[in-house]
Amino acid sequence: MKKRAPLVGLCPIGKFVFSHKDACRQKRIIQQKLREWDVRYVDLERVLPDGMVRDQAHVDTVVRYFRSKDIDALFMPHCNFGTEGAVGEIGRQLGLPVLLWGPRDEMPEADGTRLRDTLCGLFASSKVLRKLEVAFTYIENCRSDDPLLRAGVDRFLRAVNAAAAVRRGIRIGHIGQRIDFFWTTIVNESELLEKFRVQVQPIDMVAFIGRVKDRARVNGANYRREARRWRRQIAMEGFTDEGPMMRILAARDVMMECIHDYSLDALAVQDFPSLVDALGTYAFFANSLVGNECPVALESDIHGAVSLVLLHRTMFGVEPVFLADVTARHPEDDNGVLLWHAGAPTELKRDGERIRLGRHWILPSPVAGMPHFGLKGGPITIARFDGDSGYYRLAVGEGASMSGPFTQNSYVWMKVDDWSRWERILIEGPFIHHVAMGYAHCGDALIEACRFIPGLTPVHLNGGGASRRV
Repeated sequence: MKKRAPLVGLCPIGKFVFSHKDACRQKRIIQQKLREWDVRYVDLERVLPDGMVRDQAHVDTVVRYFRSKDIDALFMPHCNFGTEGAVGEIGRQLGLPVLLWGPRDEMPEADGTRLRDTLCGLFASSKVLRKLEVAFTYIENCRSDDPLLRAGVDRFLRAVNAAAAVRRGIRIGHIGQRIDFFWTTIVNESELLEKFRVQVQPIDMVAFIGRVKDRARVNGANYRREARRWRRQIAMEGFTDEGPMMRILAARDVMMECIHDYSLDALAVQDFPSLVDALGTYAFFANSLVGNECPVALESDIHGAVSLVLLHRTMFGVEPVFLADVTARHPEDDNGVLLWHAGAPTELKRDGERIRLGRHWILPSPVAGMPHFGLKGGPITIARFDGDSGYYRLAVGEGASMSGPFTQNSYVWMKVDDWSRWERILIEGPFIHHVAMGYAHCGDALIEACRFIPGLTPVHLNGGGASRRV
């Protein structure tokens, strides 16, 4: 279920004034940089003279070509000045995220003339983009070898990848229904569909359980062998035979079938009590295995599933993400907090840790199957998409793993810049205790993605914005 990087339409901008020769040189430098950075792009080399927009008459040709290539975003580097009307119209007609940048001007020639006035052209184009209500990202006017440019392009691509999920539609499979006493996970499905093209695909719990039992019975021999292999790899407590593990594995496979059959971007699972009672085991370990391939939100949290999709796409899908509880403050560090829950993807397991399937340590129950394993360390980004009364926000923050006391299920202690600030923002809402977490620092890209998702307001949890890290 890995997501490919966005396809960028490279649309170099020039003008009839200043040096066209130097503009072509700048265009070639930009093309070379994109190749070095493994950016997927299509350009205008065989579409326009010198592959560059220099006239308002070029608009229709460029729009038709880029539409035929099904690009995800526009990069409009200003190579000598800027044909601002064409910039605005191309951006408006394509309706895609726009990246605006131009190379910093060098020293004037000996006679006082200049090869280009890139910054001046950027001012003009940005005004027209705003006038035509085209969302854009701007990278500060800098030289092509400045790290600022590479970082800005990377951030833009990650933001585009997240926003593209909304533009093309997010499909979430909901296995079961909302847990009756979890009022925090009440959502407005109609509003999600209207505002953000989030489609919730209901998957009936009775039918799901029936498919799991049928699959466990029909493929019993294979599941029995796999269950025995798992028994050698992990600690299994409270299982008197292979039956519960066989049903967990069958649940894994039926969940994967649902993902493929419905072309889902994520799952939201009711988890208990019906599934537990029917299968005779907690099935969170199925979430752990499926979560390696596709985001899985626990406890029927639809907004949590959207949070996972946005974060996962910002990370280009290179590693799993997990919907964790923001649970408790660190007992000794005022800026530490516990990220915890069950069903974390096994690929996020701490090195050297052995998975244990045991009892539920909070809820008294005769059945076993709750997974217990610590999560690895590293940089962490958390995100929470949520809303009420028609107003939606995306809370974003960055921190890092830290040492902390042992607890059960899957967990990592996270240190942030100012927990008191985080706590107040999350409490005052419209957020709940579930957050998507991933091992990366990509908060700035998530914040940037909100530029391209109408109706979604970013909320910085870090005091100086997402880039203020511990």
